[in-house]
Amino acid sequence: MTNRLADAVSPYLRSHADNPVDWWPWGPEAFAEAARRDVPVLVSIGYSTCHWCHVMARESFSDPELAAHLNERFVAIKVDREEHPDVDSSYLAAASAFTPQLGWPLTVFTTPAGQAFFAGTYFPPQPVQDHPAFRQVLDAVTEAWTSRRGEVDATARGVAAALAAQPAPPAPGSVELPSAAALSHAAARVAAAEDVEHGGFGGAPKFPVAPAQLALLGLGAGGDRDALALASRTLRRMASSPLRDPVEGGFFRYSTRRDWGDPHYERMLYDNALLLTAYSRLALLEPADTVSDGTDETAGGAGRGPAPALGPLEVAAGIAGFLLARLRTPRGAFGSAQDSESTIDGRRVEGGFYALDAVERARHEAPPVDDKVLTGWNGLAIAALAEAGARHDRPDWVAAARGAADVLLDEHVTSDGRLRRASSSTGVSEAVATLEDHGMFAEGLLQLTLATGLPRYAVAARSLMSACLVDEEGVVPFAAPAGPDPVLRSQGTALAADPSEGAYPSGVAATAVAALTLHRLTGDARWRRAAERAVGPAADTALDSPVAYGTTFSLLAELAAPSTQLLVVEPSVVTPAVAAQVEGELSAAPGEAQPVVIDLGARARRTLGPGVLVGVVDEDSAVALADAGFELFAGRTAVRGHATAFLCHDFVCRLPVTGVVELDRDLAEQARSLA
Repeated sequence: MTNRLADAVSPYLRSHADNPVDWWPWGPEAFAEAARRDVPVLVSIGYSTCHWCHVMARESFSDPELAAHLNERFVAIKVDREEHPDVDSSYLAAASAFTPQLGWPLTVFTTPAGQAFFAGTYFPPQPVQDHPAFRQVLDAVTEAWTSRRGEVDATARGVAAALAAQPAPPAPGSVELPSAAALSHAAARVAAAEDVEHGGFGGAPKFPVAPAQLALLGLGAGGDRDALALASRTLRRMASSPLRDPVEGGFFRYSTRRDWGDPHYERMLYDNALLLTAYSRLALLEPADTVSDGTDETAGGAGRGPAPALGPLEVAAGIAGFLLARLRTPRGAFGSAQDSESTIDGRRVEGGFYALDAVERARHEAPPVDDKVLTGWNGLAIAALAEAGARHDRPDWVAAARGAADVLLDEHVTSDGRLRRASSSTGVSEAVATLEDHGMFAEGLLQLTLATGLPRYAVAARSLMSACLVDEEGVVPFAAPAGPDPVLRSQGTALAADPSEGAYPSGVAATAVAALTLHRLTGDARWRRAAERAVGPAADTALDSPVAYGTTFSLLAELAAPSTQLLVVEPSVVTPAVAAQVEGELSAAPGEAQPVVIDLGARARRTLGPGVLVGVVDEDSAVALADAGFELFAGRTAVRGHATAFLCHDFVCRLPVTGVVELDRDLAEQARSLA
């Protein structure tokens, strides 16, 4: 039996390499083999930190007798859903015709043409209540395939036809942005879903839904006190709940109980990246908390009860520490997740490591990290670390963002500008880059330019977005340059870009976010038009279900707000005269307290609000960015060698100022004039 998974890019596939199952990786070859043998295909989809995927692997896929039965009657394909999200989405949609309980492991049976005719999720080795044993499922599928082939083919064609009959997007027309009242009504819908007893939204299982938190924080920054209070309550309760690891600071994926207890212990890159941004922004909006490194070396693990209350900046620091210490790969990018299972006292258990205190943990090996570097998810981390690092004077966070961006630009962008989706220590995946990869990575690069002033990241972001922009006036302005997965496309089972969201932004929303940032930097109106077109079809749904469409909800608020750019240009070289003046301002007269001098750039970076973009660059960077076509920076210089702030509305700027008091005055006046 050929071992086809031993050198796979995905650690999830490599973990199945020694199974007695004759696994094939995703690709046309497996379906061709099924056609040659005239047998059905088993498509098994999971991911490396999926607990029940591990369970089914131990119970069924490691059983030599069952594997021999499977190998004789099927062609078996193993898919990492994170490496191939298009494949996962297509088969999830097909599986919904057979079971309402969707999840992973996802077990789908298809014809050699790739059309699904039966599906489920986890199947136990022995029958349990209403759940048949996996062997029984295999036997039933085999019986149907050999004895009732006509019914199987009819079912497969029906499911494929239903998937192909996707509703057409609405005809092009003007995009109506929501009013302030509509946004407030949507925020009230979020409030109505609040669990007032335990915090969060809805019942069990309970997820952090970071995009919805960010939308509330955006409204709060614009003056909606109720939205800010709701976000603050939720984030603070999460931080003191078992959802957060009090030793290392990262957040787990979700909790199985309404009170945040019994979490599923995998720690995902996307959750922690988005929550880093959320807690970083909350620390600016409610800045009265103390600061530490974000960890508690004496606290018990997640199973030992709630952690001590921490301020939002402490929580943010803990998340950043987790990203850098645990998920960062030796190359400098970020792995996709840390597993929930570990070996404690010779026994493989879920969550056991996280029940240990800091001293006990040091004696045990931590759960493994999936070192698969996903372009889109790394984009979320780059954006979070760049923004939080710039806003809170953490150059180490910004440096980590730069390191990850450099790895992706070197290894995930080909010489002809094409983007790759995934890589790991074993190589680069053949999986096509999706819309989310382009949008999330582009936004991360743009935030990195705003944090560092380095033009090359913004230039690379614009190139990625230009490759996705097919028609800024069209109903579907963005599309992944390489199209959908080629196997799905050849089989006619590929789905259109889905605007629905979950724990992180959809590809449509992610590209729209990056497009709006590009507009604010370049002044090119086509990027704003494209952003409006992209979110327009989902606008009503997002306002009706803002918890489920957090990024779209947030983006609608951004588009509806007045566009404000705040740029601080610092001198590339500080002249002796300016240095002497600053030294004089910092010196105190005998007997007087040392004056507190607030840096103009630091003050600007603490500015938040809907429609607000903040950048701090030096003069050389401003010239280079202007030369590269980023209009916001054109003609911006440091006045008389001093750091200078330019406050603009739709690229029309007030007179430059060089003092914090003057900047505060201008911000207040502009806010009143635009209200």
